[in-house]
Amino acid sequence: MTSRSPWRLIRSGAGSGSFNMALDEVLLEEVAAGRSAPVLRLYRWDPATVTLGYFQRGAAVVNLEACRRLGLDVVRRLTGGRAVLHDCEATYAVIAPERCPPFVGSILENYRVIAGVLCQALEGFGLPATLAPGRADGPAGEGAEHSACFTAPASYEILCHGCKISGGAQKRWKGAFLQHGSIPVELDPERLFCALDTVGEVSGAAGGEKLAAKVGWLNRWLDDPLDIAAVEDALVFTFGRRLGLDFVVDTPTPDEWERARALETCKYGNTEWTLRGLSPSPGLPRHRA
Repeated sequence: MTSRSPWRLIRSGAGSGSFNMALDEVLLEEVAAGRSAPVLRLYRWDPATVTLGYFQRGAAVVNLEACRRLGLDVVRRLTGGRAVLHDCEATYAVIAPERCPPFVGSILENYRVIAGVLCQALEGFGLPATLAPGRADGPAGEGAEHSACFTAPASYEILCHGCKISGGAQKRWKGAFLQHGSIPVELDPERLFCALDTVGEVSGAAGGEKLAAKVGWLNRWLDDPLDIAAVEDALVFTFGRRLGLDFVVDTPTPDEWERARALETCKYGNTEWTLRGLSPSPGLPRHRA
């Protein structure tokens, strides 16, 4: 499959955290099985949600009582990395075969390719986007398991005015890969701090002030505020132009919707999975021929 073969462009709008993660997993299964073309999916969160990395343990990294008080859902991703608060942001998922141009290299190379797109999109808004120099543990892929994602830039994550503004996490499965990540349009650092503060040694206001020195969001630096749709439009344009991709506007098939709803119920909406990472019983929904 060449980079000029059409990709599916799925703009699925706002969904719960559990459904968003379930649909990402179903689309990864479809691409891996060869039943779907590669996918660029753009989506949003309702309600705002904290996602845990695959290897994290809920109560150790998230203040569950604060999340309940703030009206935040908590779900576990199928990708590694650190906890992330998803609220007013443009979230993307890139799902493709491992050897689908322009994605023909390693996990780290995939991060580099996608980071180039994100940097160019941010530069289109007049922002000075740069790539983080990276930590020893590399990007937030399979294995990173501590801290809050937006406080610790990794390789090929993106900085603006010295603050981390975008990161991603990746999963490879049966010859295909999924990378999802986000660009915050608005962000409340105090809310983020309260959701992820499991120590309680400082106030939310003080913690939020410290986080604001490390994390960024688009409208913090723009004279003319953007909405999420404008950022999504920029991502579609830049993915297409920079990577030479053609898109066919699409929606999930009825089978994909049905399986995602079932997976949401039995896995991503399951407390055992969310807080402890325990897989649900066998019998997860599968493709029906």
